[in-house]
Amino acid sequence: MVGESQMKKYILNTFLAAVILFAAACKPDIDTAVGTSAGQANFSKYIAVGNSLTSGFADGGLYLEGQKVAYPNLMAAQMATVGGGSFTSPFFTDAQANGSGYLTLSALVNGSPTLTNVTSNLAYRDAAGHLTKYTGEVQNLGVPGMRVDLAFAGQFGAANPYLERLLTDAQVGTVSYFQFIQGRNHTFFSLWLGNNDALGYATNGGVTTDATNVLTDKSTFALLYSNLVNALTAGGAKGVVGTIPDVTAIPYFNTVTVAALLNAAKAINPAAAAIYIQTGAGSVRAATSEDLIRLPFQSAGLFGVPNATGLPYGLHPLNPIANNWVLDKDEIAKVKDYVNSYNSTIKSLADSKGLAIADTYAYLNQVKTGIVLQGVSINSAFITGGAFSLDGVHLTPRGNAVIANVFIDAINGKYGSNVPTVDITQYRGVKFPDK
Repeated sequence: MVGESQMKKYILNTFLAAVILFAAACKPDIDTAVGTSAGQANFSKYIAVGNSLTSGFADGGLYLEGQKVAYPNLMAAQMATVGGGSFTSPFFTDAQANGSGYLTLSALVNGSPTLTNVTSNLAYRDAAGHLTKYTGEVQNLGVPGMRVDLAFAGQFGAANPYLERLLTDAQVGTVSYFQFIQGRNHTFFSLWLGNNDALGYATNGGVTTDATNVLTDKSTFALLYSNLVNALTAGGAKGVVGTIPDVTAIPYFNTVTVAALLNAAKAINPAAAAIYIQTGAGSVRAATSEDLIRLPFQSAGLFGVPNATGLPYGLHPLNPIANNWVLDKDEIAKVKDYVNSYNSTIKSLADSKGLAIADTYAYLNQVKTGIVLQGVSINSAFITGGAFSLDGVHLTPRGNAVIANVFIDAINGKYGSNVPTVDITQYRGVKFPDK
C-alpha cells in the first residue's frame, strides 16, 4: 500500500493533467441515430491518450467510479450513436473498486472541510505499492503522472505504478509510454497531454526536486509533441488535441488565499500585519494577492506555529512560509510563459495536421469566473464549484461531462460530425457527507 506521503506526491504530480486519443472508423453495419452523423471522422475505434485527467483520476486517487466517468468514456458513449465501436478501459474490479485509495469529504463545518482517506478494497498487490495488473485490450490509455517528456523514457514505467500495471513484466522499465500507445489500429484519437510538464513544477511551489516537477524545455516539448502527433496520425487517423489549462484556474491555487490567512491571524492577534513568504529568488517578503498558496497548506498544521525562538510561522519575516508552499508571482509568470509556449506548439501542430482543437485553456478560465450550463452553475470554487474534485486539480464526474462536451464540440466543428453532447445534469459534483 502506498503511504500517505507517497500518495500525496502522486496527487501533486498528476494534475491537471490528461490526454485523450480517439480512434474510430464508421462501420457500414451500424445504424446511426436519425439526425446524427460522423461527418468526415471515423469513430469505429477510438483511443484516448493522456494523463490523470484522461484516466479518470479524481479526489487524489484512481478508483473505479472515477474511471467509469472519465471524459473519454463519456465521449465514446456519445460516439457510439454515430458509428463508434466499443471502448475498453483498464477498470479495477468491483472487489478492488477503491483502487489506489482516494479522499472523501467526511465533514464540512462552517466551510472547513475534513477529508478522509479511503483505505478499504484497494488494488495493491504488494507492500511496495504496485497495483494489480490489468491485461487485455485498452483504449483509454490515460496514465496518471504522464508528461510529454517522460512519455519517451522507458524507465518511467517502473517508477509510475499506473503505467506499470498496464505493462507486462518484460515491458516494465524498458517500454516507454510512447511505444505503449502505438500499434492500436485506431481510426480516431484524442490527445490531451502536457499538463504535467507545467503542473508538476507549479504544484511543488516552483521547486524542482526530480523529473516529475521540472518545467519541460520549450523546444524539447515541441519536438516530442510533434513525435506524438506524427505517430497518432501515421495511419491516416483523425483526432482532437486539447490545450493545456492555465494552472492558476484550478482550486489548488485559489482556495488558501493570503487575505484569508491574514484575517485568520488578525482574529487571534489584531497586531498581525502581513503574511511572510520565502520566494523562489531566495528572499523573504510580505505576500500579496499575486502570490498563490497551495491547497495542502490548509491542512498542514503549520500556520502560526511558533519556532524555537517563539516566532509564528508565516507571520514573521524570520519564520516565513517556505518557498515550496507558495507559487509566487515570479514563478506564476514563468509557468504562464511556458504554458503559452506549449499551447502555441499544440495549436500549430494540430493545424498542420488538420486536427480538431479543444481549447481547455480558454474554457477552464471561463469556469474560473463561473458559467451556467444546462441550468447548472459551475465554477472553480473548492468543493462547492462542481467542476473540481477534492484534490483541487482533477475533475468531478460533472467536470468530466463538461470537458467531454468541450472535446465533442471541437470534433463536431472540425469534422462536420454531429456527435450528441453529454447531459451534465446526470453527473454529480463533490459528494457531500450524509447528514
